[in-house]
Amino acid sequence: MADWDLLESAVMPELPEVETTRRGLLPTVVNQKILQVTVRDRRLRWPIPTSLAQTLEKRIVSDVLRRGKYLLWNIEAANSGGFLLCHLGMSGSLFSTRHGAPPAKHDHVDIVLGNKTLIRYHDPRRFGAMLWISGPKPTHPLLTSLGPEPLGDEFDGAHLFRTSRGRSVSVKEFIMNARIVVGVGNIYASEALFVAGIRPTTAAGKISQSRYELLAAAIQQTLSRAIEAGGSSLRDYLKVDGEPGYFQLKATVYDRADAPCRVCGSTIKMIRQGQRSSYFCPQCQR
Repeated sequence: MADWDLLESAVMPELPEVETTRRGLLPTVVNQKILQVTVRDRRLRWPIPTSLAQTLEKRIVSDVLRRGKYLLWNIEAANSGGFLLCHLGMSGSLFSTRHGAPPAKHDHVDIVLGNKTLIRYHDPRRFGAMLWISGPKPTHPLLTSLGPEPLGDEFDGAHLFRTSRGRSVSVKEFIMNARIVVGVGNIYASEALFVAGIRPTTAAGKISQSRYELLAAAIQQTLSRAIEAGGSSLRDYLKVDGEPGYFQLKATVYDRADAPCRVCGSTIKMIRQGQRSSYFCPQCQR
């Protein structure tokens, strides 16, 4: 598995947390000039470019996009703009605070905006990334092999059925593969498989198209519910405003080993798959 595949399959943050972060950033950063960038520690998953501060300062943020678990700040410039590519890694978060607020341990990057808001990047494990992409489109090797967005028009049961043919890997590991569909991390894979009634150990290539249609709808439903709840706050994740997300409090199977199933009352089971914990109901999921 390539280095970035390891990062993509990391526990947190997942797509709902990244999308929640994006939505939280929009009203604060869009149409604002970047006045100052301070990098305290360049040692992320890949070193922050030494020229990043000079590249960003005095430029306008026109939008914040998301591709999978990547945030893409669209940066305008008179001559040549580009994109600030951010990945929150396993423990990172972007949050807003007042200009001049003293940094805490693991606060690695500050971005001061024209409205005097300070956007701060916090990452205890330093497994995230902040990289620069030049040009009018966000093209980068880290983005080229990504599958469709689960909430986009290109994703459906037919896509899952077509790409699963001949694959013996478990369906849970299959839908967590960012080359198949982006952003379906461990929490939401377990939850979506429960909604679809599919056991996580089932071989991806043995699932019918009709069941994949159910699973695609379950993935979309689960991710949409998680975004509405502000994501899940496990370990270090907080929203842009510093508040936690609450989806984990509504989980049907995730982290509920030995608890009764909320539907049938059977005991929720936990197994290990691909170095991840999988939770399922042996009665509701077949």
